[in-house]
Amino acid sequence: MNNKEIKTDVILIGAGIMSATLGTLLKELVPEWEIKVFEKLANAGEESSNEWNNAGTGHSALCELNYTSEKPDGSIDISKAININEQFQLSRQFWSYLVNSNLIRNPQDFIKSLPHMSLVEGEQNVTFLKKRFEALSNNPLFQGMEISDDHEKLLEWIPLIMEGRTMDEPIAATKIDSGTDVNFGALTRMLFDHLESHHVEINYNHSVEDIKRTSDGSWELKVWNIGTGNIERHTAKFVFIGGGGGSLPLLQKTGIPESKHIGGFPVSGLFMVCNNPAVVAQHHAKVYGKAKVGAPPMSVPHLDTRYINNKKTLLFGPFAGFSPKFLKTGSNFDLIGSVKPNNVITMLAAGIKELSLTKYLIQQVMLSNEKRMEELREFIPNAKSEDWDTVVAGQRVQVIKDTEAGKGTLQFGTEVITAADGSIAALLGASPGASTAVHVMLEVIKKCFPTYMNEWESKIKKMIPSYGISLMDNPELIHEIHTSTAKTLGLSEKELVLS
Repeated sequence: MNNKEIKTDVILIGAGIMSATLGTLLKELVPEWEIKVFEKLANAGEESSNEWNNAGTGHSALCELNYTSEKPDGSIDISKAININEQFQLSRQFWSYLVNSNLIRNPQDFIKSLPHMSLVEGEQNVTFLKKRFEALSNNPLFQGMEISDDHEKLLEWIPLIMEGRTMDEPIAATKIDSGTDVNFGALTRMLFDHLESHHVEINYNHSVEDIKRTSDGSWELKVWNIGTGNIERHTAKFVFIGGGGGSLPLLQKTGIPESKHIGGFPVSGLFMVCNNPAVVAQHHAKVYGKAKVGAPPMSVPHLDTRYINNKKTLLFGPFAGFSPKFLKTGSNFDLIGSVKPNNVITMLAAGIKELSLTKYLIQQVMLSNEKRMEELREFIPNAKSEDWDTVVAGQRVQVIKDTEAGKGTLQFGTEVITAADGSIAALLGASPGASTAVHVMLEVIKKCFPTYMNEWESKIKKMIPSYGISLMDNPELIHEIHTSTAKTLGLSEKELVLS
């Protein structure tokens, strides 16, 4: 054991997209600060940020139906869609700044233009989609969206999905060409390569075993060097816990009041991946459907064109499942180990309230390959079993906490827990996650470093011109940002022409 205490300014736990983004922002704002990263795996972006462990969708509410809801009066609430779209625009601007500054290169290796589509069947769903289209298409953030219930037009848009389809039910789709496919694994690795070249110490095969407060208000981390077997002690004034599903157990070890009465519910997933290039070539879009009754929002079925290692592929899913692990590389005791005296009531309340979700997950776990193929054929009527393989996607840990809606409320989103003094923060939850990493990390900076914000604001606005501005109220700025970021990131010319 190494008893020597190693001091630094900032420690980031987990080498995923969140730590990569926060580290890159801080390095631009205060290059003199010393930053260290601890990752228990051998490489960056191996868990939730890995390209095989998420949908790769640049989540901007262009196609995700669960970001718009129908009000009791029949109108469509698009407020969440607007928020998520604006948050994704921050990511695009920051990535463009990094490319223009030669801090990262070859943006085509992590982002590509790809149409985003919503597809529904049934008269009621078609009516909803049309109302959704009317609400969104009048908004400057969603200009360029089209809708059609014409079978010939849909055959032109999505031939793989339409061929062999019986026309018993009404069907409709929306399409917008300004969508993107994002390889968050590749982006994560690019950002860590950049950080390493700017003297950020990245420690792979290092597992953070404990976190405790020191007498001077700093945080001391007990770190296991997996390679040598040594235990190291590192202290920092600020710690960010960005360990994906592994963040909750570490947050609990801090003992901060904000960590109480919070639990986690792990949800695993599977994707089906097409191994037939001829089939892959017939589809060019991300097509999102509607979640089944009782399914969590993260289980919305979608058929996605993906670019992984610059190779075009096709994924369908996700199929939800249950595992007590909080990470793919985690332990079967993760869930039971997260139950503490201060959150046991919260966890039990969630178990009672979410019986329909539990039933759904059990049904998903029990699905055979042929049953999964049947679900795929709801999207691709002519799908053949031999053309599709199964891959295990990443683990997601949904936050459970007590809210105004009652004890044990399951949260479907991304959540940051911050100590009152801003000295430590932890990221929990899932979608839209990686797509809004820049927005989420700017919020962390704002909460944790309030005394620096006046000094840093001009630099933040240089990196992200729309920071602090409502894009909704500035259509000209939306057009300017779309145009400039599309050019820098090498995205489709169609994005440059927004009416």
